[in-house]
Amino acid sequence: LRDGDLVGGIELPMQVGIVGGTIKNHPTAQAALGMLAVASAAELGQVIAAVGLAQNLGALRALATEGIQRGHMSMHARSMVARVLASDSEEVRAEVYKRLVASGDIR
Repeated sequence: LRDGDLVGGIELPMQVGIVGGTIKNHPTAQAALGMLAVASAAELGQVIAAVGLAQNLGALRALATEGIQRGHMSMHARSMVARVLASDSEEVRAEVYKRLVASGDIR
């Protein structure tokens, strides 16, 4: 904590690139880079590091609250409801998720 804020850092020694090799010819790689709007390998590295930090924060939250297993099962249930009821409203999905958790079948 620094001044009441949670501060974190991460170092990931890795090589990343946005040109050359299969990246130039791979449509999925090009689409991903387009969505990220990165202009350099350094920017892509920053995005990768940010994702790593977000995952670490998610794991810390799970450890500090409901635990990894229970948190994972809860996340899995929410994901399953979203996939199965993709065409329904968020309100309907939220209600189904709430009932699923209340049933006790998610542990």
